[in-house]
Amino acid sequence: MVPLVCRDCLKETPPRTPDARGAPPACPACGSPRLVSHPELDQLAIAHIDCDAFFAAVEKRDNPALRDKPVIVGGTGGRGVVSTACYIARIHGVRSAMPMFQARKLCPEAVVLPPDMARYKAVSRQLRAKMEALTPLVEPLSIDEAFLDLTGTERLHGASPARVLMRLAREVEAELGITISVGLSYNKFLAKLASDMDKPRGFSVIGRADARDVLAPLPVSRIWGVGLATQARLARHGIRLIRDIQTLPLDQLLRAAGEDGMRLRRLALGEDNRPVTPSRERKSLSSETTLATDVSDRAVLERHLREAADTVARQLRAEKLAAASVVVKLKTAAFQTITRSRRLARPTQTARDLLDIALPLLATEADGRRFRLVGLGVTLCPPPEEAPDLGFDFGAPADDRRLKLESALDQVRARFGGKVIGLSTPAPRDPAGRKPERRG
Repeated sequence: MVPLVCRDCLKETPPRTPDARGAPPACPACGSPRLVSHPELDQLAIAHIDCDAFFAAVEKRDNPALRDKPVIVGGTGGRGVVSTACYIARIHGVRSAMPMFQARKLCPEAVVLPPDMARYKAVSRQLRAKMEALTPLVEPLSIDEAFLDLTGTERLHGASPARVLMRLAREVEAELGITISVGLSYNKFLAKLASDMDKPRGFSVIGRADARDVLAPLPVSRIWGVGLATQARLARHGIRLIRDIQTLPLDQLLRAAGEDGMRLRRLALGEDNRPVTPSRERKSLSSETTLATDVSDRAVLERHLREAADTVARQLRAEKLAAASVVVKLKTAAFQTITRSRRLARPTQTARDLLDIALPLLATEADGRRFRLVGLGVTLCPPPEEAPDLGFDFGAPADDRRLKLESALDQVRARFGGKVIGLSTPAPRDPAGRKPERRG
């Protein structure tokens, strides 16, 4: 018989059945119903940790008056989208990436807040430090989720990975004021799948013996990398559930899925040999603005591009990164996305250098068409002093002066606030008050 482990007091109890009223068993030591049992619980070491409604959770933590209210974090303008919705708002049907006007209709009583990325990143760093104290094998996926490999850490922590993760979840809730859901398995694909199975404050386990049975009834969309186009292609061949991929003769699967067929078969059978990789190098930064109304005026588009350049350049300097190329992104009124890019002659951290490339790229597209979004992004390389062999031409005095001037402005902003005027003329606020969205 497999014992139950209490996620709140971490004590074991013999297997128990629901009482006469059908209530689930509770921990005899602390009364908690949050009990976990799995035959392989103490044999698994790959975990996926996902913060529950992270942005909204931080907002509720910092403002207790919001605790019992539906909270939506995202763009507050007419064309904003939902970044995060708390679980109360989700009951009303609000979901991430939903247009904000639709979210407001579904939940008119919701408190809608703009994102505060500085606060969210600070909490993310605290959580990362806690994870890295458990194992050096932490692979961040985003600001609020990561894989962990705790293989071989039993002696260090005096407990199995499962119990260490339970302790971590309890500490995060008590010390950081947010909650996490944990998925535990023997590979990354299944660990991430498990973390979605019991949210919020969840702890789900998928073992080797039950992996195929757990996967079989799920839609193919639950397989990593299967988007809408792949779903439609598979559906044309009658493949809608993961069990279809498990049982279909391989030659038929390859005809349906092409060269991706073997990968789909392996994942459908619960096989994934990707290691947990601690270093996930950041590839790009960007800032973009969804405009309140469609704009064709090139001068207005330029002002928004200048503000995006200021935003990206400040982030480059703050994170000690440098840009290798510049990307201008536009979205037309008809939702066509246009990107234009050009490599820089040398790495930079200044808005002026970014605009030297970006403004001519914009000029080629600002031909009278109306645009609903404008943004600027960069691909990254290390700062010049850390990358002497990249083949760039370093050391131009003009660039040094630009960097010193913009760095001095950073210090002024830090002292007097973010509204200090930068080198680039700030874009006018949209009528709906929309601010640029920062991406990374």
